[in-house]
Amino acid sequence: MLDPFYLIVDSAAWIARILPCGVRLVQLRIKDKPEAVIRAEIEKAKHLCAKYGARLIINDYWRLAIEAGCEFVHLGQGDLGTADVPALRRAGLHLGVSTHDDEELERALSAEPDYVALGPIYPTVLKAMAFAPQGLSRIAEWQKKTGRIPVVAIGGITLERVRGVLEAGADSAAVVTDISLNADPEARARGWVKATRPYFSHA
Repeated sequence: MLDPFYLIVDSAAWIARILPCGVRLVQLRIKDKPEAVIRAEIEKAKHLCAKYGARLIINDYWRLAIEAGCEFVHLGQGDLGTADVPALRRAGLHLGVSTHDDEELERALSAEPDYVALGPIYPTVLKAMAFAPQGLSRIAEWQKKTGRIPVVAIGGITLERVRGVLEAGADSAAVVTDISLNADPEARARGWVKATRPYFSHA
């Protein structure tokens, strides 16, 4: 079961800062750092999530996730092609996969993921995207195609938009900049927790 509030951050320091606000699902997504740094960050993040009863998802670094005994790993389409998915399963890890179109969804479903992410739902400032915004109607379409596999919506989702995203059928809404770029990230995170908690039973 996924919490409807799916926070994505790039450091254990962010996790330490935001988990006390009631966040129960967080992805650690670190780019372009030495492996030793990433390994240390994973260990810190794992300890913090255990302390606060939160679920930790490691982005991309599936080997380190196995090594650290993590529960969940998230892979993009490129990483899915090179990852040893059977090894992930043998290690007991759950798997999430990013998707943007029907071809990617088909590839993701062939790996029997525990959830699929769909994005971007709205225009996003985080990075340049090769795909146009999907819109809310695409969420319901993905739900029909995935069956019982949860759908995580991502891309341009704000506190003001999250209710519409969850009511459109998403099991969880992923957020990056609406928290990290906010003047008061802790207050914003508490706002997300309050807004999404009524949807937890649907996650």
